[in-house]
Amino acid sequence: STIEFAGALHATIVKQVRLKNPSNNNLAYNAFLVGRDAHDFSLPKGNTITIPAMRQGFVNVEFTIRFLHPAEAVLLLIANKVDGIDGATLTFSLKSEVKSIEPLGMIKCRTPCYEL
Repeated sequence: STIEFAGALHATIVKQVRLKNPSNNNLAYNAFLVGRDAHDFSLPKGNTITIPAMRQGFVNVEFTIRFLHPAEAVLLLIANKVDGIDGATLTFSLKSEVKSIEPLGMIKCRTPCYEL
């Protein structure tokens, strides 16, 4: 599935991925960001996620829109064996889109338009 990060240029956007554990055993995942623009995305809560049995866990992915071109990466969740149970590897496509451009500031100045 695809997670879209849409917002204004220079905005920081945080998306939360919910992971459910329907089994009676704990699940653990290591999260990795890979791809062309993976360095622009981050995992502010770390890259290890543990999901208790019959509960849910969350992975936060943060992105700051620095350029006008769309950024792309992949969130890869690789399961660790816990209690002898191995979970499935999960992948999510990460894409960004600039929706607006807000000026960071304005400068007023006076200058002649033409000087001989």
